[in-house]
Amino acid sequence: MNNPGPSRPGFSISPGNRGPRFGVLGSGKGSNFRALAEAWRGGTLGSEPVIVLSDIETAGILPLAEEFGIPGQFVSPGPFRTKMAPEAEEEIVRLLRDAGVDFVVLAGFMRVIKEPLLRAFPGRILNIHPSLLPSFRGLEAWRQALEAGVPEAGCTVHLVDAGVDTGAILGQSRVPVLPGDTAESLHARIQIAEHELYPRIIREFGQTIGKES
Repeated sequence: MNNPGPSRPGFSISPGNRGPRFGVLGSGKGSNFRALAEAWRGGTLGSEPVIVLSDIETAGILPLAEEFGIPGQFVSPGPFRTKMAPEAEEEIVRLLRDAGVDFVVLAGFMRVIKEPLLRAFPGRILNIHPSLLPSFRGLEAWRQALEAGVPEAGCTVHLVDAGVDTGAILGQSRVPVLPGDTAESLHARIQIAEHELYPRIIREFGQTIGKES
């Protein structure tokens, strides 16, 4: 039997759940989602992924969700390139609430989050960005860092707000820029750091909201 989802802010955790429940939004192959799902399967995440949604019908994250036994679904994004149509984002909100999620995790989701989701899950949407924010917001942040000649790059987990990569920082991991690095080699090392950082921050975040509920 499915637990009923929250219909308004408040986010009480349903009795009987082992921890908070979260939904995942992703547009790509799902490497960060895999790290989260493996931590969950291994009993070290604390929170439970209960639904995966994608704006790309052929995204690798959807069959990956199936591999881990987590429901996955494509949501048609509408006509816009960088955001979901309002009705599409409202559909995402409905699906997340129906799944009873307490918070939302972005894992390579390539759309800007707008008011329907921000209003439905205030302070409860997390993202991981491949730079040491506030430096190098936006796309291909690892390439931006390499071209800027900085000695180190990294990744940041932050809360999502109405800006682009501007929300409150929850944690960071630093990655040195090595002599001879290419954009590809630097990105690969940042992804390794992401796969350690994201599960750790989500575990801490889940503990925090569990105490609040």
